[in-house]
Amino acid sequence: MQKVQEMPGVTASTRLGEWMRNRSWAIAMTVAIVITVGGLVILETARERIAAEYESALEARDVTVQLSTLESQLAQLRAYQSDFLLTKQAADAQAYCATAARLRQTAQQLNTYYHRREADSAELASFVQITGLLEARIGAGAAALQQAGPQAPGLAACGTASGDRTVDTTLVDGTLSLLRDNEANRAQQALDASRADQRVSTFVAAGLSALNIVLFILLFRNLGIQIDRQARVQRQLVTQQEELDQLVTERTRQLEALGWHLQAVAENEKTQLARELHDELGAILTASKMDVAWANRKLKDSEPAISEKLTRALANLDQGIALKRRIIEDMRPTVLANFGLVTALRTLADEAAQRNNWTLELQLPEDDVQLDEQTEIALFRVAQESLNNAAKYARASRVAIGLQVGRTQVALSIADNGVGITPADLKRTHTHGLLGMRQRVAAHGGRFDIQRGVPNGTDIHVVMPCASSAASSSGEGPRDGYPQSSR
Repeated sequence: MQKVQEMPGVTASTRLGEWMRNRSWAIAMTVAIVITVGGLVILETARERIAAEYESALEARDVTVQLSTLESQLAQLRAYQSDFLLTKQAADAQAYCATAARLRQTAQQLNTYYHRREADSAELASFVQITGLLEARIGAGAAALQQAGPQAPGLAACGTASGDRTVDTTLVDGTLSLLRDNEANRAQQALDASRADQRVSTFVAAGLSALNIVLFILLFRNLGIQIDRQARVQRQLVTQQEELDQLVTERTRQLEALGWHLQAVAENEKTQLARELHDELGAILTASKMDVAWANRKLKDSEPAISEKLTRALANLDQGIALKRRIIEDMRPTVLANFGLVTALRTLADEAAQRNNWTLELQLPEDDVQLDEQTEIALFRVAQESLNNAAKYARASRVAIGLQVGRTQVALSIADNGVGITPADLKRTHTHGLLGMRQRVAAHGGRFDIQRGVPNGTDIHVVMPCASSAASSSGEGPRDGYPQSSR
């Protein structure tokens, strides 16, 4: 019972393993595609992050430079103020105003940056405080310059002092240094994160490449196994096909030999049966007819009623003898056995033409020819079957029969002007009459050809090898080929 219970599981496992083996290449390809797509998504995401981090680092570096520039501009502003106070030259005052304008522009750019970046409140508040201190420092310096010396052009536009004129430059410098350090740290962190993401991307790309290489190796290995298996199966199929072809050829040869044997047996049986009918039944019917005729003569005058019955019996015996003769002629024509093929064909054609009201055209040798018995029987049976088919199906009014005997072959042609055979009839496998004629001719190494006539009707041509022992006595030599029959 345990084995019986394990069989379904084993079968399912076997089927699953077989399915996996058959679909391994598809599974490997699917996994490779999924991993490749996933890796590409990861790499693309990492690339975007690296690009964003790199841009943040560049931006932080630019801000650091701008903060340094702002600090430098502030130092220049103090230097120009000191120079003016010492020299009282208008150029120093103008340089002071130009430096103040550049300082305001740099401060405006940094202000835009801090508001756009949405920095934390401490940095934003520190920079807003620095902006106010810088404006106060510019205004205080401009006021000091106006009070210290001659009025320089545009000095009043540099700025005006508001509130306390004392500005703690140490606080400004310290705050700028703090902001600059923060931006430098932010740039360094962005660069570190970018390098880390690059390492991760490199690792992922290397892993994907290695995994894909392994998968493709497994895939090609599996494909090689599948190709080898298919090659083995193909070789087995070719071997089996060759064995099957040999078997079919052998069976066909055996069937042909069997068909030839059956035809020979049938002809022998017909000959034996015809001989027995002729010798035994013919003698019995003839003796019975003689006895009934003698009794009829004796009782004709004295017993008219009995004589009438005997007369009827004589008529029945005549019909029986005629039937016996017809049966014997069908099984083994005595004309063929006694007078040869030409006379037998002429007799057969005349009787068929009388029964079916045909116009008969014969192209037969004037004198009989001697062929081997099997060839004569085969040709006679082909002619007999052809005329029977013409009588049953052709609805013909004219039939032509030709026979020509050569040194190495004999040719028989039969043509009618009936409805004609159709291609579908030629392809039918159950038309035993045509198959029998083909088989009978092929058994003796001959060639059988049947085709639709032009414009209608059916033409049958038979060519068989022969060894004629006597030619026609008309003096004309035998000719090879088909006889020409007029239609």
